[in-house]
Amino acid sequence: MTKGVAVTGMGIVSALGMGVDTNLKALLAGNSGICYPTILETAHSNLPVGEIKVTDKDLAMQLKLPQDHTLTRGALLGCLAAREALEKSGITKPELSYVGFISATSVGGMDYTEKYFNSFEKEDTNRKFIQAQHPGFTTGRIKDFLALGGFTTTISTACSSSANAIMLGARMIKSGQLKRVVVGGTDPLSRFTLNGFNSLMILSSKACKPFDEHRNGLNLGEGAAYLVLEADDSVGDKNVLGRVTGYGNANDAYHQTASSETGNGAFLAMKKALYGAGVSPVEIEYINAHGTATHNNDLSESRALLRIFGDSLPAMNSTKAYTGHTLAAAGAVEAVFSLLSLKHQTIFPGLNFRDSMPETGIKPITDLTYKNLKNILSNSFGFGGNCTSLIISNNEG
Repeated sequence: MTKGVAVTGMGIVSALGMGVDTNLKALLAGNSGICYPTILETAHSNLPVGEIKVTDKDLAMQLKLPQDHTLTRGALLGCLAAREALEKSGITKPELSYVGFISATSVGGMDYTEKYFNSFEKEDTNRKFIQAQHPGFTTGRIKDFLALGGFTTTISTACSSSANAIMLGARMIKSGQLKRVVVGGTDPLSRFTLNGFNSLMILSSKACKPFDEHRNGLNLGEGAAYLVLEADDSVGDKNVLGRVTGYGNANDAYHQTASSETGNGAFLAMKKALYGAGVSPVEIEYINAHGTATHNNDLSESRALLRIFGDSLPAMNSTKAYTGHTLAAAGAVEAVFSLLSLKHQTIFPGLNFRDSMPETGIKPITDLTYKNLKNILSNSFGFGGNCTSLIISNNEG
């Protein structure tokens, strides 16, 4: 097994609440954050989502921003989560100048450009948000708020985005290009994504049911999560939360918005992650599955899991029934949850599962389970066939 890259800090904002401790409390209690939208202005207020019940104004107040700031909701959420990660890592202000930043987003500031689009030509009040359409705008605002001075880039590969951000950060540390880097992602709810997923007819009108025979679609969510990765010669006597020991990326090369029936991309991503970590399938004790609760994804992913693990499938479930599908932020959100599972040697209960899919018979863990956990596999599979798997391990390696 490889030693991997150290994680020294993590931060999160999700429908479960603000901060790591609040999210942990909800996970332990099995309390979902899925509800009907009240912050997002939408014609689809009957569709349940994982919405953070804090207005943009209140988010800005928490960050002590001036009234004329140019941060969109995604940037606001990202600032809060990344700030928590940095604070917990113990990185000092002088060190920030050399800290890299790899941030993922799908929506970027689209929630603001769709809101102000019709007024851009008529008045200049909100023209400062025209550039927010570009995903790099969000990354730049978070970077500036945190005063990070190292290598900075944006990744946008749909639902695998922040898993790819974590992978890139780990690779850059292992290759000696960076000593410290903040990695993760942020995505707000928007009319564009809610309307878009609704047009694909893959949104559920009820709380989603990952891997259940009667699943009928996903719940969209919003959130932000970031990790601080550090090279071993920079860690010193810091508390190491865990290590990114393996990662793999592959493309399903099948369809723009659907996974292949056999899950080829997912299979290859998991196979690469296992090989990179130097572990065998039997050394994985828990899988945080992509598990969106669509008919296509859950069947495809479960078939890929059986191709890798066969009759020795470890404990698994999906935490998207807690947060909704947070799109580009999902991989980082679930990396935080995986680190919490390692820290507390706990598998959080999967929600809303009743009947197994007859095609595979997979049964997710539905009870709060205490288990000896050393290696966790976390899957994030995106539109365009972009599939990424991470292996997050304890600090014994």
